[in-house]
Amino acid sequence: MCSLEKSGDIFILTLTGDDEHRLTPTLIESIRISLKQVRKDAKPGSVLITTAQGKFFSNGFDLKYAAAAGSASGSYDRLRGMSDSFKFVVADLFSLPMPTVAAVSGHAAAAGFLLALSHDYVLMRKDKGFLYMSELNIGLNFADYFMAFLKSKIPSSRVRRDVLLQSMKIRADKAVEMGLIDFGYDTVEETKEAALKLAVKLGSNKWNGEVYADIRMNSFPEICGLLGFVANFKSGFVVDLKSVVSSKSKL
Repeated sequence: MCSLEKSGDIFILTLTGDDEHRLTPTLIESIRISLKQVRKDAKPGSVLITTAQGKFFSNGFDLKYAAAAGSASGSYDRLRGMSDSFKFVVADLFSLPMPTVAAVSGHAAAAGFLLALSHDYVLMRKDKGFLYMSELNIGLNFADYFMAFLKSKIPSSRVRRDVLLQSMKIRADKAVEMGLIDFGYDTVEETKEAALKLAVKLGSNKWNGEVYADIRMNSFPEICGLLGFVANFKSGFVVDLKSVVSSKSKL
């Protein structure tokens, strides 16, 4: 499951427990409920940090749950159901009206890797854990939104090749070098502390959250098209032009 805490204007979403944080239908729904609460309470200066307990950030979809359906068609339906539901988590994060930071606390594989990349900033511990797209090794295809996401978030074709067609297990230092994450830190404690410092810095700007979300979504049109957002994502907010002009005059 997951927990949601708030420290000042910073929301901290934590995948709880010492298991692999497999993205079961229950966990996916729990994350969505938490993100709905974050959206409801958002205001200028809000920031989301997502992290996890234990040695896993998330090991992807629950394949044992899918296999337990007892037939090939039943297993496929369960796997497809998890993928379809997780698509809404990605959409929730992409449209969230605030900056988002993933503090990757351990292994992040397959959909767990995608969960981390769904954030604006990704920080990761160096001492344990790796990023890993396991689909090739286990014989699964990528959903269309997965591939669009990876193409948009990993613009280098060489890096994408190594991630997808070698199924590399990538530790933090290498992930920074490849441009997959922003920073690596020696321990999980340092990673979470750095995420908090970054969140405070980002929140101090007091940006209009709807503007932030619109710019984010317009930056990744292919992803957002497959997530079901319409082109030009203006949210219908009203800008106080007097306050904008006033703030510019002070620069």
